Amino acid sequence: EVDRERLSRTLDQFKAIESRAANEGLSFAEAMRLVAGAGIGSDAGSDGRTVDWSETVAGPWLAETLAKLRRPDAAAQTNPGAALKATLRPYQQTGVQWLHLLDKLRLGACLADDMGLGKTIQVIALLLVLKRERAGAPNERSACLLVVPASLLGNWAAEVARFAPDLRIMIAHPSEMPSEEIKTLNARGLAGIDLVVTSYGTLQRNPSLARMKWRLAVLDEAQTIKNPGAKQTRAVKQLDAQSRIALTGTPIENRLGDLWSIFDFLNPGLLGSAKQFGAFTKRLAAQQAEAGSTPAADKAISPYAPLRELVRPYILRRMKTDKSIIADLPDKTEVKTYCQLSRAQAALYSQSVEALTEQLEKVDGMQRRGLVLAFLMRFKQICNHPSQWLGDGAWNEHDSGKLARLREIAEEIAARQEKMLLFTQFKETTAPLAAFLAQIFGRAGVVLTGETAVAKRKALVRRFQEDDDVPFFVLSVKAGGSGLNLTAASHVVHFDRWWNPAVEAQATDRAFRIGQKRNVLVHKFVCRGTVEERIDQMIEDKKQLAGAFLEGGGGEVNLTEMKDAELLRLVSLDLDAALAEA
Repeated sequence: EVDRERLSRTLDQFKAIESRAANEGLSFAEAMRLVAGAGIGSDAGSDGRTVDWSETVAGPWLAETLAKLRRPDAAAQTNPGAALKATLRPYQQTGVQWLHLLDKLRLGACLADDMGLGKTIQVIALLLVLKRERAGAPNERSACLLVVPASLLGNWAAEVARFAPDLRIMIAHPSEMPSEEIKTLNARGLAGIDLVVTSYGTLQRNPSLARMKWRLAVLDEAQTIKNPGAKQTRAVKQLDAQSRIALTGTPIENRLGDLWSIFDFLNPGLLGSAKQFGAFTKRLAAQQAEAGSTPAADKAISPYAPLRELVRPYILRRMKTDKSIIADLPDKTEVKTYCQLSRAQAALYSQSVEALTEQLEKVDGMQRRGLVLAFLMRFKQICNHPSQWLGDGAWNEHDSGKLARLREIAEEIAARQEKMLLFTQFKETTAPLAAFLAQIFGRAGVVLTGETAVAKRKALVRRFQEDDDVPFFVLSVKAGGSGLNLTAASHVVHFDRWWNPAVEAQATDRAFRIGQKRNVLVHKFVCRGTVEERIDQMIEDKKQLAGAFLEGGGGEVNLTEMKDAELLRLVSLDLDAALAEA
């Protein structure tokens, strides 16, 4: 039976499209929506629906290109070569190929791999490929821009230095360069620079960065721009870049509007305007409700299928649990999680450095060794939280940069309904940390310290392993760092560091051991600009240091025998790095 009125509307729509194609041509976004069958904006009939007997197909070139985008492993081989000081896993190599293909097509890419699969190293490998290509074809847009949360500036700088030392990097942030220099940056000042790294806040405060011509713009933690009305989102969307990449493990945090905002940065117009997309998703929701819940086997006929088809070429998402991605599961990924100090922490730290300087002049021998160890413990406590050193019991979240980073990580773990272990050197921090995590997860976890009775330990382990309602386990490293099987956890956080990598590795292996079925992601907290960052670097460089500051196979740090000047340089506070602005 023919619906004359609806057929007439469909023919009118076809004629309008045909007219535009014959005159000024269809835009890329319009063409992609037609091919996907997604009726966003003017591509839909008056009721917002497309008819099931009509179809728009891609021509030969577009069909072949879309096939490559939808099957990244079919893209041309892209190899950063010896410039990358690491070996890419097969799925990471595929990711680099896919990113390079979209870059050549000047299309935006959303790399949405699961946490711990190495989004960072895939982008670094791409940057090396682009650097090599620029060497043979100079381009006015030579520098790439990376925008990250301020707390991740140190992570990215460290990873680039480790895996791509040939990349020339500039940190455009008040923690690394004067604000006046950032305001006056121009193309001439970026001569020879491959990558500029800045924060969302710095970009918002310095419109000149958005006006510069960038070869590539990359957003890390791109869910930061999910609110299209936010000032930092508007600043990001003013960027002038040939290609764009968004990195996020959660492209849709709460609603489909999150996806629209990210794609409005990546491929403006592909999902229509915010108003058009909002109306479109409302229609989809109504159609879904009208059809009833769609069985998993019938996803292809879901009202959301055209939208998935529309965005699929521009989103690459792999999961840790997919054995076709990582065949040798489980795997362990260790990352440095750099934290800023709060102003309260920085003030206490500075006062402690002054106190140590004064007291070193008055002691020697065993007294000096005891003094050094006591102050090192004080610095560690201040880096954790001022309340740990002051003993005031307050433990306010805003007073600790580590608590801020812990919240970010724990919220993502809670959203995934996964479990975590949190290790601390100090018994007195276990209860405040457990209370803090209970607020985030919405339910209590378990705690184990040296004071926990041996008989009770087995019960705690059993609860954590078997009860899905126990989301986290807080342990003191000395008590819980060995002899326990905690394979229910797939995340490990070292809130403060044992300055012996062997001890840390042993603690991590409570989760990463025989019986573990999931990949384990390990976060090692380090406060930037403090003794924590410097000793972390000493541990990493222990082979080059030839034992000057380290002793034993485990790499235990030996600081008590340092000369005064060396010790004070070690514990001094780099205020700019420690108090980086958001």
